[in-house]
Amino acid sequence: MNSLGQNEQQVVWAVVGTDIGPLLLAATRDGLVNVVFHATDAVRDKALDRLASRLGTEPAEVPDSPLLTEAIHQVVAYFAGERHDFDLPLDWSLISGFNRQVLRELASGVPYGTVVGYGDLALRVGQPGAAQAVGVAMGSNPLPVVVPCHRVVESDGGIGGFGGGLETKRQLLALEGVLPEPLF
Repeated sequence: MNSLGQNEQQVVWAVVGTDIGPLLLAATRDGLVNVVFHATDAVRDKALDRLASRLGTEPAEVPDSPLLTEAIHQVVAYFAGERHDFDLPLDWSLISGFNRQVLRELASGVPYGTVVGYGDLALRVGQPGAAQAVGVAMGSNPLPVVVPCHRVVESDGGIGGFGGGLETKRQLLALEGVLPEPLF
């Protein structure tokens, strides 16, 4: 509690090495709040500044925090091919409205090894014709990999865009058996 007797937000973070590069995982008491691709020093520092601004507290690097232990374990198991579903508490405070609705549907309704079109996902949330808005929601996903925006593709079979880069999207889809592994 702070000097006013209010509970202070606690944000802890760690960087986890994966086959797609380092991922920054950040969590609050409510759950995993952010996953950031390509967490080099510069990317990490920018992400942590953004988190501090959005959540009103300075994130602390605490890789052995109980708030992160299970998330780290599940992410490592996912990349080892030992886990297909994430079962983690998620803190949705960085996203709201339509974007949150779309991401929740994605998390619960598009299982490992499958894909969905932007337009199909829009239909699932009762917004036919909102495929572009679904694309915006995917681009603002604060929890990529765990909330699998890499599973959203174009209806014509194209891979679509991806905030982590198209090569990262291809690698994630290959890990899940949706795309073949690259030959080289």
